[in-house]
Amino acid sequence: MPLSALLINTAALLIACPGAGLLFITRLREQRAMANLAAQSEERAIDQPMLFLDVRAERSHRLGYRISFACLSLALLLSWLSTRL
Repeated sequence: MPLSALLINTAALLIACPGAGLLFITRLREQRAMANLAAQSEERAIDQPMLFLDVRAERSHRLGYRISFACLSLALLLSWLSTRL
């Protein structure tokens, strides 16, 4: 394996690890928020309006998913590029 391919693979790994970590953390935060929302909904009476996640939480989840998938996609692209060298 040439040195340039090794360096590109190293860069792909350095991009993929934070992306995977961010994806894991975002999914965990989303699950916790939904569990909290479900617990609050069970305590409420039937005739009260439904509870929803606030807009800021939904936006932060979407942003986390977008950034993590962009990191993972870039890492995959770099890894694929290194095999072509």
